[in-house]
Amino acid sequence: MKRLGLPAAAVLALGIVIYFGIHSRAAAASRLVTATEAAAVTFVDVTYPKPDAPAAELVLPGNTEAFTDTPIFARTSGYVTRWYVDIGARVTQGQLLAEIETPELNQQLRQARADLATADSMNTLAEITATRSQNLLATHSVSTQERDNAVHSQAASTSTVESHRANVARLEELQSFGKIRAPFDGVITARNTDVGALVDAGANARQGLFRLGAIHRLRVYVPVPEAQSRAAATGLKVELTLDEFPGRRFPGVIARNASAIDVTSHTLLVEVDVDNPSALLLPGAYVQVHFPLRPAGRSVTIPANTLLFRSEGLQVGVVRDGRVSLVPLTIGHDYGSTLEVVAGLQPTDALVLDPPDSLANGAAVEVRPSPAGAGR
Repeated sequence: MKRLGLPAAAVLALGIVIYFGIHSRAAAASRLVTATEAAAVTFVDVTYPKPDAPAAELVLPGNTEAFTDTPIFARTSGYVTRWYVDIGARVTQGQLLAEIETPELNQQLRQARADLATADSMNTLAEITATRSQNLLATHSVSTQERDNAVHSQAASTSTVESHRANVARLEELQSFGKIRAPFDGVITARNTDVGALVDAGANARQGLFRLGAIHRLRVYVPVPEAQSRAAATGLKVELTLDEFPGRRFPGVIARNASAIDVTSHTLLVEVDVDNPSALLLPGAYVQVHFPLRPAGRSVTIPANTLLFRSEGLQVGVVRDGRVSLVPLTIGHDYGSTLEVVAGLQPTDALVLDPPDSLANGAAVEVRPSPAGAGR
């Protein structure tokens, strides 16, 4: 019996050793599988889209112009005897700017007045003759034909007087143009004449005597790209900035637009009016015009470090139920560190920050704990 018990004990011990060996190996394998699966889960940081994208603006260059800008020409020919204003002078409507001596016109006016006096005398004689003929006809001392001739001669003489009187009035008006006056309130931006200069009448002259600009209000013409033409609605308030006034903005308003896209540049010509009561802004200045752009629909903004650049286009990783979903995006405006997304995301979506290039759709992830409210 003792001999039989010894081998049985050895077999039992061997079985126990084998059992515990297999069990320990199975446990180790289980622990390895668990560790491997745990290691396969990627820890990620997340953030959330911010609703309501910030107000954007379209910035375009332009040049200021005087609201009214015109050259002033002489209406009569002659010699400049005096000028009273120079560049930079502020003038009011009707103010005397210069005087022109018109010797030839003065002589024509004297002749026209003499012709008028002669015609007036002839008309007086014709009236007397017509009246006398009318009286003599009553006594049959003259014929009806003689009376008619006298009456019509008097009528023609009256017309001649009126013609000479109109000629005198025309020359007198031309003579009054020897005094050059400002047609509106403004500032003299150019003087192109001097004492003794011979000037010709009309706009056929090479250049005007003066150039006058009304700068109490300025115009800015801006070509707006066709894609943003809807942002240039008439009545929209805009702002102007200039390099010489850093940090300062001047309000303006879109007064009108061309209502047609230029076929060459594919832009819409827009006029912006800017009040300038203190004349701080000067015509011809280079400005930047800021057009406000409203976000399209219900957009959100996301950080730029959530983007994945794939062959399918821009995507972001959204954590849903412990797994990543790669979502395509429609980008609105790029603000640099953030972007406007107009389609594809909701404010409640958890976005993976700094996603690795190897991030795959459906990959298991675990959100790394963060301080309360972080990323929102």
